[in-house]
Amino acid sequence: MEQIRPPSAAHRPVRAVLLDLDGVLVDSIEVAREAFTRAYAEVVGDGPAPVDEYCRYPGHHLPDVLRMMGLPAAMAEPFVRESHRLAHRVSPVPGVPELLGTLRRRGARLAVATGRSGVRARTLLDRLGLLASFDHVIGADEVARPKPAPDIVLRALSLLRVAPGEAVLVGDAASDIASARGAGVTAAAALWGESDPDTLLAAGPDVVLVSPVDILRFCPAGAADRPADVHGG
Repeated sequence: MEQIRPPSAAHRPVRAVLLDLDGVLVDSIEVAREAFTRAYAEVVGDGPAPVDEYCRYPGHHLPDVLRMMGLPAAMAEPFVRESHRLAHRVSPVPGVPELLGTLRRRGARLAVATGRSGVRARTLLDRLGLLASFDHVIGADEVARPKPAPDIVLRALSLLRVAPGEAVLVGDAASDIASARGAGVTAAAALWGESDPDTLLAAGPDVVLVSPVDILRFCPAGAADRPADVHGG
């Protein structure tokens, strides 16, 4: 594995933190695997679902994943239905609620840029009590081209009214890194996410984060910040 490059004092503070959702903010991989398996059985029929192959496309919009895998587009409807049914099993990544509170107190603008649809992302975050932490939540269906294109990042920058050099995107997939680079923002790889670390590092992120608390190094504490707000990892 390539050497980890954590954020340091050399990285100037940012005004905006953009975050992928699945794997970075919430632990949803087992729900996604089960929803995919059920959707495959309903639409394709008997036989083992290619779940491991599906998991090689983290961060991509579901219709794109189905197309790349040569699977019926009709699988999208039962996948979304089953994801909603199983949503009670999705939980925040440990430390994320505290992290978001600290970032807000430090004055950071926050947005979610996800491969999910916007409605699905906002519904999940609302159920988890996290929606109010974000200025904007943008889904892959709300831009012309989903990740790895830069459109979703550029949309977030426009809504937050920040320049590319003032923002960082934290993601756990190669598509996140490509999207960040295309938009000119700092690309931060989240090693706690769903991607294979070697694959993620091979995408060439600017910064590698080992745990969610590392994000705070982009937004140093100010006078109003209270100590010991984040305990997760």
